[in-house]
Amino acid sequence: MTTIYLERREPAYNRQRFYTLTVAQTLFGSWTLIREWGRIGHPGTVRETWFESESAATEAGAKIRR
Repeated sequence: MTTIYLERREPAYNRQRFYTLTVAQTLFGSWTLIREWGRIGHPGTVRETWFESESAATEAGAKIRR
């Protein structure tokens, strides 16, 4: 499992945000890219995308990171 976690904090503008990208294998052998984002300290929005291979999931995550 690979995870990237980013935070943005700007107290002057009351901005406290997080963004997480995770590539993980499912119980059935496929791979998923899990994206979560939102305000720090609150439940975030979660979106999952499934892939047949780890390389495809990692490549999709790399495109989002840019």
